[in-house]
Amino acid sequence: MSLTIETNLLQINETPVLDGGSSSHFLFVGDYYNKRKIVNCCNNVTHIFENFEETKAFLKKTTAESLPDIIIIDSPLNFFELNSFKQWINKNILATIPIIYNEGALNRLEIRNLFHLKLIDDVIKNAYDLELLGYKSNFFKSLSLQSSADTIKIKSREKSLTSFLRVFIKRSIDILISFTGIVVSSPILILIAIIIKITSKGPAIYKSKRAGQGFKVFGFYKFRTMIIDADKKVDKLKGKSIYNSEDGKCLFFKMENDPRVTKIGSFLRNTSIDELPQLFNVLKGDMSLVGNRPLPLYEANSLTTSEWAERFMAPAGITGLWQISKRGKAKMSNEERISLDIDYARKSSIRRDLRILASTPSALIQKQNH
Repeated sequence: MSLTIETNLLQINETPVLDGGSSSHFLFVGDYYNKRKIVNCCNNVTHIFENFEETKAFLKKTTAESLPDIIIIDSPLNFFELNSFKQWINKNILATIPIIYNEGALNRLEIRNLFHLKLIDDVIKNAYDLELLGYKSNFFKSLSLQSSADTIKIKSREKSLTSFLRVFIKRSIDILISFTGIVVSSPILILIAIIIKITSKGPAIYKSKRAGQGFKVFGFYKFRTMIIDADKKVDKLKGKSIYNSEDGKCLFFKMENDPRVTKIGSFLRNTSIDELPQLFNVLKGDMSLVGNRPLPLYEANSLTTSEWAERFMAPAGITGLWQISKRGKAKMSNEERISLDIDYARKSSIRRDLRILASTPSALIQKQNH
């Protein structure tokens, strides 16, 4: 369901870069009935949609000249859905559309996480004050008209040289080690692939969708260690997960003596050889050597609440803090694992990454078959 409103907007003369009479086009995403009150405001061209799917359907049919100047969101926050929408815009819309969230729909932690993950451009206290949105629209338009030199200054304020060097060094290490690892281990990769094909039906490489840094979804590679259609049996086995909490919640799924694991798969898991194809993910840039484990989408969906979403600020990694801290131990609560992920996201550094890498070999041989 959508609503379109077309009236004249008040003259806006306070922004020096643009002519005050320029009109603005607003697109709201959220509860339709909540938005009806904006009809009584000094409206421009305004479209209202209840969800992201309706919004995307509208934008697909919209010409470049008719794209909204601002997208305003006022609905319960779901990091995963918002990130998916943001990625869709970046991929399908050949223009930058600022996204503003209604501050009343968020708490302080959610606002901080949204800015850190770069999922929004601003928050606004009153999302229905279209005159104020007009000022916001002119402000973002003025930014797009800045000279390249000014743009560089703006970006330099947002990202320090230290942060840039840390990202550059981390990525350089990832490329060097992953490429070397692929070359050196290529005979093993080929041999393992042949053994898997001979001993069980199905492809040698298992590819699944995982959520990594900023809830970005990518194709995740592993040697197949389970029978075909193992994912379809998760719901029946959730009650046996080692991560089950006392209230019956299962945020992560992993179980002892998993009946879906093949004979060769058990060996590959215990030695972590099944993780080797992820070197290709690292080389592509989907993952890093060190980070928080990328999660299956059904697990990531359960961690979109504000207090847990912070673990997605860190890069997705092959190894990480919780692996070297807890690997091989039979019991670990949901809270323990998430707290380790959040701790890494808050305190990541090159020095810490190197310590984790150095500690990883001793953790590769698991004590128990999880």
